[in-house]
Formats: sequence, C-alpha cells, structure tokens
Amino acid sequence: MSFADLGLSDELLRAVADSGYGEPTPIQKGVIPSVLMGKDIVGIAQTGTGKTAGFVLPMIDILHHGRSRARMPRSMILEPTRELAAQVAENFEKYGKYHKLSMALLIGGVQMGDQVKALEKGVDVLIATPGRLMDLFGRGKILLNGCELLVIDEADRMLDMGFIPDIEEICSKLPKSRQTLLFSATMPPPIQKLAAKFLSDPKRVEATRPATANVNIEQRLVEVRADKKKDKLRELLRATEFKNAIVFCNRKTTVRELASSLKRSGFAVGQIQGDMEQSDRIAEFDRFKQDEINILVASDVAARGLDVKGVSHVINFDVPWQPDDYIHRIGRTGRAGMKGIAITLAAPADAEQVAAIERLTGTKIARAGTVKETVAPSDAREERELSDAPAREPRRGRRERKPRADRANRAERPDRAERAERAERTEARSAPPPAAEEERKPRPPRREPEPKVDETDEADEANEGWNGPMPSFLSIRAD
Repeated sequence: MSFADLGLSDELLRAVADSGYGEPTPIQKGVIPSVLMGKDIVGIAQTGTGKTAGFVLPMIDILHHGRSRARMPRSMILEPTRELAAQVAENFEKYGKYHKLSMALLIGGVQMGDQVKALEKGVDVLIATPGRLMDLFGRGKILLNGCELLVIDEADRMLDMGFIPDIEEICSKLPKSRQTLLFSATMPPPIQKLAAKFLSDPKRVEATRPATANVNIEQRLVEVRADKKKDKLRELLRATEFKNAIVFCNRKTTVRELASSLKRSGFAVGQIQGDMEQSDRIAEFDRFKQDEINILVASDVAARGLDVKGVSHVINFDVPWQPDDYIHRIGRTGRAGMKGIAITLAAPADAEQVAAIERLTGTKIARAGTVKETVAPSDAREERELSDAPAREPRRGRRERKPRADRANRAERPDRAERAERAERTEARSAPPPAAEEERKPRPPRREPEPKVDETDEADEANEGWNGPMPSFLSIRAD
C-alpha cells in the first residue's frame, strides 16, 4: 500500500515524496483513512512509528477547505512539551508547503506578543501546550468555540505531567460536534476514562501492543555499581560502534553534573534540562542535529520532544522512575525503520525499577556486565583483608588465656567482700540506735511566737494552734 491509496490529495502526495517517504507505516495506514472519514480515533503507537504524520497529513487535507477567523482556531493539537510542539509545527511546515494554511505555536518560555498577534490574524492550526493555552484563554486572547478538530498527543505523558485536569477543562469548552483524535503509547485507566468521556464511538488503532518497545531497538542492561556509572559511561562512549547518543538522567542536577564531567573528559557534549531557557534548549538541540556535538545529556522533559534521525544510541544513565518513561526514552533511537541500541546502566538499588520495566514490556532485557566486574582494586584489597581476618583471631586468643589468673583473683574477691561486710555489721552494732541519732538532729525551726499578752483568755486564743504539751510557765497567773 502506498500513500496514494490512503486518499490523500495530490499536493500532499508531492510533499510526502519530497520528504523521501515511499510507504506508509502501520499506524498511518490505520489512522489516515479513518480521519479523512471524520471518525474519532484512539491511536496506540510508540514514538518513531510515524504517528505524527498519521494525524498531520489528513488534517492538512481537511483544513484545506474553509476559512479561519480572528482568535478562533479551526483545529488544535495539544502536546505535553515545548520541544514536541515545535516538532509537530515543523511537520506542518514540511507537509503543508503546497497548501495555504496558517499556523500558530503557543508554548511557554517565550514572549506572548507574537503569539497573540498570530491569533488575532486567525489560524487554521493551533499547536499548544496546555499551560500556555489556558493562560491565554484566561486573558481572553483566544476563543475555543470554533475548533472543529482536536488532537491530544502523548496522552499518557500528559497524565504523568498532571495536565489531565487542564485537558478536561479545554475539552469542556470546545464544541461537542468536533472530531477528536487521541494518541498514546500506553493506555492506563485514567486515559481510557478520558477517551470514554470526550470521544464519540472512536476507532481503536494499535500499531503495536501497548507498552512495547520498537523491534528495531536492541536493548541492553549493564549492571554496574552506582559510583562507577560515569566510568562505565565513558567506556561505552569510546566504543567503536558509537556514533552519537542521547543520555537520559532523572534529575536536572544530574544532567548538569554529568555534562560537565563528560566535557572535562574531552567529549563534545551538550545538555537539555528544565532550568534552561527555551532559546538555549533549542540552540543545544540544533547543535546536536547538525553534528556539532554528538552527545546530548537530557532530562525527561525532553524525552518525547526530540526527533533526530540516525541516533545510534540511547543511554539511560539513571533507570527511569516510571516504567512508561523507559519506552519513550529509548524511542529516540531506531526511528524511521533504522536500527538503534538502548543501554541502561543499573545499580543493585535499581532492581525494583528494572523489574517494573520488564513487567510492563513483557520481555527480559539482555544483561551485559555484572557488578563484580566493576569492583575497584581498593575494594578488592578490603575484601581480601576481611577474608584474612579469621587468621588474626588467635592473637585475641592470647588475651583470653590471661583470665586464668584473673579467675583466681576473682575467686578471692568474694572473701574480701565478706570480710568487709562483717566489718560493716560490727560497726553497725556498735553505732547508736537510729532513734538516738534522730534525737540529736536539730529540730525544725519553730514558728514565730505570737505576741505576748497578759490576759489568760488572750493567751489561750493565741495558743489554739499549738499541738504540743502546755508549758508550765503559761499556767502561772500574775496577781
């Protein structure tokens, strides 16, 4: 089957031929005819399978008929990241060069001024990230009631990034009679619920089984200690089969540190991570595409937005926290029918994440190397010292022989203790009784005496609180 059999226009066929594509991929064969017929679609396909062209090509033909209005885009494509949105925009420019369609790209990290101006002129295709779209909508710069076609791309990534509430709000503001296309590499329950809520009798197209890796990608897992990962990475990057690579890390700080370390080792390396300005990220990506650098260290923010042909290796410096991210990371290689190699550096502490990935994909990743092979010489010396430790234990035994004399001394100690106890008893007998000692103790201070009075009645009243015997001198009455 050729692209001409899919029902595309002559202008589109010419643009496809100019791009060097001859036959459609499985996802394109399943999606394009149904989109042209106006059906809702749920497409399940990995990155690198031609999914983007699967919805861009029919959209161009559909939008060729009609007219755009100010601030009311006729169609909209939602993408999870700026990089992926920019890639889709490039596809529209490439395949729509023989059509007169207007397009606007709404992404964060850049000034709103040019974006607002484009919306004011009216656009046929709006490509946006949810955050920037909701921002402009809240400012009254865009109206969504004229959107006839909605594409939700990388829906599972939207879920991971917390965009599903925004997607639901956006869908609720669109016309109910629209056509909706949803694409995802995996179909977790929240995505299934989203599709059931906002799609009308969709056709399900599966290019591959959900959560499976591209068959053109050779997967390897290198078991290495965590503190030896950088050394192992340098070894892999110096291999003869290496051409270029994208190295993925879990944290932005790790991206910065690893890129600096590789640069000090003489590698031509760049980096892309979330703390960088959008212009800097695009510049680094362009350097990689133009072979000015052959190593790009990236965080997951760019995992689904990089589309470069001929990437020979993807290396997971960190095992991804989410199993789905593994599928999308390694999808940066083996694209457009080419072969690729994906290598994951796994420490013993990563065993749980590796097991989760293998459960998701249903395959066991081939192991290459073991932790024992990477033990440092200093650690090997420590292990030998530990193994020699039992031979030095007899020294402790000599110390343990001394207690014979100590035991004899201990045996004598109870006799001395008994004599001391007898002496204490004798002293106790000769000592005065406790009562006598108590008598000799000073009595507590008496209360201050009441003022002296001459009258007997007043003296009696003053002594009402006295608990002891009545002193004899108080009973003497003066004549």
